[in-house]
Amino acid sequence: MSRLAGERPVPARRRAPKTPSTVLALVILFSWASPSLSVAEDSAPPSPAAPAEKPKAAEPFAFADFSWVPGNYGASDRPLSIKAFTGEFRIDTAYHYSFNRPQDNTISGSSEVFRHNEFHVTQLGIGGDLNYNNVQGRLMTQFGMYSFTTPRNDASPGRGQWNLDGAYRYISEAYAGYHIDRMNGINLQAGIFMSYVCLWSYYNFDNWTYQPSYVSSNTPWFFNGMRVQIFPSDKLKIEPWLVNGWQSYGKFNSAPGVGLQVLWRPTGKLSILGNQYVGEDTLGNPRRRRYHTDDSIMVKYHDDPSGFISKAAWSLTIDAGCETGGGVSCKDGSSGRPSQYFLGFMAYNRLWFSRDRFGLTVGGGAINNPGRYLVLIPPINGATAFSGTPYFTASPGDPYKAWDTQITGDYMPNRFVTFRLEFNHRHASVPYFSGRGGVTPPGGNVGSPGSLVPGFTPDLRDTENRATFAFLIKL
Repeated sequence: MSRLAGERPVPARRRAPKTPSTVLALVILFSWASPSLSVAEDSAPPSPAAPAEKPKAAEPFAFADFSWVPGNYGASDRPLSIKAFTGEFRIDTAYHYSFNRPQDNTISGSSEVFRHNEFHVTQLGIGGDLNYNNVQGRLMTQFGMYSFTTPRNDASPGRGQWNLDGAYRYISEAYAGYHIDRMNGINLQAGIFMSYVCLWSYYNFDNWTYQPSYVSSNTPWFFNGMRVQIFPSDKLKIEPWLVNGWQSYGKFNSAPGVGLQVLWRPTGKLSILGNQYVGEDTLGNPRRRRYHTDDSIMVKYHDDPSGFISKAAWSLTIDAGCETGGGVSCKDGSSGRPSQYFLGFMAYNRLWFSRDRFGLTVGGGAINNPGRYLVLIPPINGATAFSGTPYFTASPGDPYKAWDTQITGDYMPNRFVTFRLEFNHRHASVPYFSGRGGVTPPGGNVGSPGSLVPGFTPDLRDTENRATFAFLIKL
């Protein structure tokens, strides 16, 4: 028997054998002593209660699986995770065939598709996410075709020095952040980050199609600046931006661009996204201001994991915007001050089959963009967004209307890999797509990018039919 606290030890002595009377005496003793001990314990002042731990706020949008939403596809398992770092590896390899069969193998009019009848690595991305003690960071590289084609669509490096398109060429995302534990979370982040304007992701693996319609292909994939992600609940995100400009590494003029994204997902079957933007994004024309609104709704209308059709969803995106000042107006334009605006939409329906191992997407869209300020410049004689080209002008009042349609089939043996087969039909109101004669002068580019070449005329067509096979991996 153990001693009570404070009890002194007694010398050991020889003990008499226990008799029934001895055992009975001990039982009576313990029966009498136990209540006394209980009372003594109960009479002691109670110790102060430990403060109740505050319940942790719910993770934003974690209440349902939103991998069906365009731009969100991928496995929840992240095999490259180690402690505070979650690694990410992406590779996008594709073969494109244009039925216009351009002799210089150059495809124009797309921010995802660039070469005809050749295999190419569109993007090789290596990076991941760092989260430690509220500190955040993300890095993703872009080796391959994206490392050249994305910078050439930004005219801002033409202002000033230090070759911004070279400095950022191999980076698609790079930002630092800090997480604040308020509401359902607040993230303050600065650097290059994805915009998700017009719904589709910059990374083709994440999307329902390889080639998105014009409203997505011709609007920003990324911003360079600062954002604050505010989550008032686990179903709502409010994200203001302060950025250098419209998908630009630097500023086009002295003023920054400002914007706001609102994402609301009240249930696991509905996602509503809105993006608003204001900026001065015409190089060397600070009096011209751009306004743009981009709004999408996505609905999952069928979910039966064991059925032949395991999921079904549709999306609708509507975009509108204009530029005003500096020689143009949003409406009621004149010959001296033409109207310059953007109207467009895209709509898609997607079905998943056999426990999401197969996918089928059908859709398309259209745009109207007088002034062509959001139309991608064809790479005629090496033309870029900065150089422009007299072969395809983007002057106030220049007309441009276009529409497209497509069908995409996916085979996904697991959630880390997609084999994609796609057919696109695209049409424009003016000659725009590479034709049989191509867009490259004989013998290669001549003179400064985009300049006139005596005796050369690019072969531009108003229609393009194209097939794509892609092999996409994300780990």
